[in-house]
Amino acid sequence: MEYFRGIKNPIGLKCGPSLKPDELVRLIDILNPDNEPGRLTLICRLGADKAGEYLPALVRGVKREGRGVVWSCDPMHGNTITAESGYKTRPFDRILHEVKTFFAVHAAEGTHGGGVHLEMTGKDVTECTGGARAISDQDLNDRYHTLCDPRLNAEQAIELAFLLAELLKADRAAKVKPLAVAAGL
Repeated sequence: MEYFRGIKNPIGLKCGPSLKPDELVRLIDILNPDNEPGRLTLICRLGADKAGEYLPALVRGVKREGRGVVWSCDPMHGNTITAESGYKTRPFDRILHEVKTFFAVHAAEGTHGGGVHLEMTGKDVTECTGGARAISDQDLNDRYHTLCDPRLNAEQAIELAFLLAELLKADRAAKVKPLAVAAGL
């Protein structure tokens, strides 16, 4: 940690479900002792089933202590499963659920979700299940090309991008306050 404190470039810190709010604040203080805005990105990798349980406390702890961080959601790694076929995969609906939870928590806590990390390819692979084409466990073998982690294919990535855009647009519309009309205009 001491080494990373001396690095002048922005750095990222992965946050999983075992991390406690007070531990996170201690790590932030080590990695960003001057509380420099934009220096530290917290990469939340909680999983769809744990994000709603663990993220609010982390966000509250960081906000309460006045630490300036960029919050990012990595809905890929916390949602990796082994399918019945034996392939490592990630269900589209779990990825989407974690992204929605991430932004809902930030909206509820009065903070800002700053980014989303997706592993994707422009190729027509069958590595993640679900999405509009409803890739199933049986489809994984068709075009499973990754040697490491399953990626969203082009259709799934675009679908997720559009769903995220709609989510953010709806959130923004809910926050817009009408301007007071000036008298006589």
